[in-house]
Amino acid sequence: MNVRLLGLFIACGLSIPLAQAQVLQPGLWELTSSNMQVDGQQLPDLQVMLGQLQNMLTPEQKAQLESQGLTMGGKGVRVCLTPDQVKSEEVPLTDPKSGCNQQITERSGNQWKFRFSCPKAQGDGVATFLSDREFTTQVNGTFNATGIQQKGSMDTRAVWLGQNCGTVKPRA
Repeated sequence: MNVRLLGLFIACGLSIPLAQAQVLQPGLWELTSSNMQVDGQQLPDLQVMLGQLQNMLTPEQKAQLESQGLTMGGKGVRVCLTPDQVKSEEVPLTDPKSGCNQQITERSGNQWKFRFSCPKAQGDGVATFLSDREFTTQVNGTFNATGIQQKGSMDTRAVWLGQNCGTVKPRA
């Protein structure tokens, strides 16, 4: 799989709005994606692709991802949320330099509908907050990671792993 395509999928999956973030726990979160499709074709689960990607990345590329606050580990991508980020509802799951933004379009109970826009992707989705330690998203959109406009979708599940982020650095 094209590394840029995987990176774009990760960015879109992580561009979810975390409104009412004050109910989320600060600390280490693991995001796993499933049911990823491009133009109607099923892609391997994120865990399979990350395993392939880890073998393809140079140490410099891994260090660059880690400097952006993303660590591949466990079953997906790990991010560290500080207490201040959670309190301020400014939870930076996407790289602040990515040019991505999102807008909440509807709030209903524990579900929030949103739109997102990135330089090479746009779409919409639904975030469902199951508890202060788990949420899911469903995202649909179009993207252009390879020079060709494509449609894609994926589901993401985020699970809180604990207060200690270990070696995973928070995003600035």
